[in-house]
Amino acid sequence: MRKFLCISIALCCSVAAFGQKADLRKGNRQFKKKDYAAADISYRKGLMLDTASVAAHYNLANNLYRQENLDEAAKQLDAVSMSASEAPFAPDYYFNRGDVAIAKEDWQTAVNMFKECLRRTPEDLDAKENYLYARNKLQEQQQNQDQNQNQDQNQDQNQDQQQDQNKDQDKNQDQNQDQQQPRQQPQQQPQLSPQQAQQLLQAIQDKEKKTQEKVEEKKADALKSRRKEKNW
Repeated sequence: MRKFLCISIALCCSVAAFGQKADLRKGNRQFKKKDYAAADISYRKGLMLDTASVAAHYNLANNLYRQENLDEAAKQLDAVSMSASEAPFAPDYYFNRGDVAIAKEDWQTAVNMFKECLRRTPEDLDAKENYLYARNKLQEQQQNQDQNQNQDQNQDQNQDQQQDQNKDQDKNQDQNQDQQQPRQQPQQQPQLSPQQAQQLLQAIQDKEKKTQEKVEEKKADALKSRRKEKNW
């Protein structure tokens, strides 16, 4: 943030409210002494008097940058991006915004900001150096992202191939087991010739006849026994 002093003084001279001028000038003195905590309070007081003040936002952003509060610094600069882009100090605004982006490793924003700075001041060697640095970092970031994406895709493909191979192996194992284990064939009942069937039927009938005769004999014996008991 090399251009803080000249910009802040010019801005302070253009502020209408006397109270805000006093707060901003006080903040500038504290900033020069590196009393950033006190400068923070002064700039915020000036911002309270005029929330749209480019000077208050700009100076507060520079002070926050010195305190390494990068997110808040970027927020303060972005709050006046439209107004600052049309102001005479626009190159310095874009330079400082690019510096904040580099500190945050936001390479795309840094490239855009320094590009805007160089459009207005193409002779600015510092801006050109920072632009080239940010562009190289952005290219590295994109290459790393592409490599990571390719690695992820390759891993997914390898996993899919491995799963397919495992499925094929399981299928082959099942087929091998089916081939190794002989299937039991249903046993066929022997067919009888007509003569054998007749003989079998005759044997069954003879057996039933003998069984019936034995039953009749038992009935007759039981009847005789009961008669004897009665006669006696």
